Amino acid sequence: MTPTSEITSSSAVRVPDSVQGVPSAAETVLRQMFDAHRATTAEISPVIATLVDQLAAFTLNGGKRVRPTFAWSGYRCAGGDTDGAPALQALTVCASLELIQACALIHDDIIDRSDTRRGRPTVHRALEAAHVDQTWTGDAGHYGVSTAILLGDLALSWADDVVASPNLPAGIRDRVQPIWAAMRTEVLAGQLLDVVGEASGDESVEAAFRVMRYKTAGYTVARPLQLGAALAGADETVSDELGAVGDGLGIAFQLRDDLLGVFGDPAQTGKPSGDDLVAGKRTALLALGLQAADADDPAAAAELRAMIGRPLTDDELDRARFILRDVGAERSVEDHIDRLVAESFEALDAAAVDPSARAELVTVATAIAGRQR
Repeated sequence: MTPTSEITSSSAVRVPDSVQGVPSAAETVLRQMFDAHRATTAEISPVIATLVDQLAAFTLNGGKRVRPTFAWSGYRCAGGDTDGAPALQALTVCASLELIQACALIHDDIIDRSDTRRGRPTVHRALEAAHVDQTWTGDAGHYGVSTAILLGDLALSWADDVVASPNLPAGIRDRVQPIWAAMRTEVLAGQLLDVVGEASGDESVEAAFRVMRYKTAGYTVARPLQLGAALAGADETVSDELGAVGDGLGIAFQLRDDLLGVFGDPAQTGKPSGDDLVAGKRTALLALGLQAADADDPAAAAELRAMIGRPLTDDELDRARFILRDVGAERSVEDHIDRLVAESFEALDAAAVDPSARAELVTVATAIAGRQR
């Protein structure tokens, strides 16, 4: 019996009657998925089952379940029912987006050489530490990276299994799969653009926004909204309308994340403050800051460039923040967020969607795009 078939027949899962209930419902679904996969992998080897436990712990540790929430919003906006097997099937697909997110975060932390995520060691660092603790042979760092890559791949393959499940009605599956395929391609292409942009030193604002659109906006908001709509059997018009709404909201979401990556409180973000600068990420915040500084204060621009991609002292980080504020980059990003959210809500008002679901989507989007620092 597959994890999906177990969930669609389970009385333990309560379909949410509002988007506020999605994170809890999605977590219940994910726990059942991991329980089922653990049983299967234990038959291969207890070692694999133990690694699956680590993947489960990472996936279930924190996170706001943003992607399942937007997917469920799309489902409800398109008139999706909240009763019976179709609702459970839709919820299962929505929850499986967290498996793609787990894969993306695990791989992203390796690429960025990050040590912490959500206030805990990243997966590859935790596996590296386990290698050391057990006094195994070979290079502990290489083991941690290799094992984490494979765990991320495993999470992605399990997400694919959900969408390919025969439990989904053929007509719904046919609507969902093209959106799912596009989403996977976009997020990986966006990650590739990010890596190439850092290596080549592309500082342009256009490049930063292109990375955001494909690496984050697509699979965080736009594609989940469309995925949910497809699960409800929506036509192409509704899907396109929700995709346009999600594109703006997704970029606003990432812009907020860019601000948090430099100005955020580590107690809230779970990552060291200034981590994006240390990692050398060519964010929109940095691109706008360099563009403005090049025009108005070349010395500050040179100073800021010298602080990208290396460890920073507290004083250096404070100086980088001052420059980004002084040249107007922080304010510019806030203005972009306000404009994108306003335009997205205008498009949502004009869309042919369920009124109560529209109101819930506005509430969720406002909270995410305007997260407190």
